[in-house]
Amino acid sequence: VDDEKRLVSLVESYLSQEGYRVAAAYTGTEALSVARREKPDLIILDIMMPEMDGYETMRAVRKQPQFKHLPIIALTAKAMKGDREKCLEAGASDYLAKPVNTEQLLTMLRMWLHR
Repeated sequence: VDDEKRLVSLVESYLSQEGYRVAAAYTGTEALSVARREKPDLIILDIMMPEMDGYETMRAVRKQPQFKHLPIIALTAKAMKGDREKCLEAGASDYLAKPVNTEQLLTMLRMWLHR
């Protein structure tokens, strides 16, 4: 989930090549709809988005009983002191700073998905 469509496309392409099935969303509201429909095993979520930011989106996802334990990886360019803790408090399972390090992302996905 990211409002930067080019980044979503790059991550989607990379993860698809690695054997992951990806469902993209570009807003927090769209992410909730896609999550209900697709029942994902994990969400990668940008923090800085218009309308409904990543913090709000995580809280809304966590309110859904079926997503209470769903791994959510917060992905953000905003990597300042205290941001990781703020993401975890809002419902993130883990945190990655942009620019995306693909090997680090894959390692994190495998860890959370137990692959």
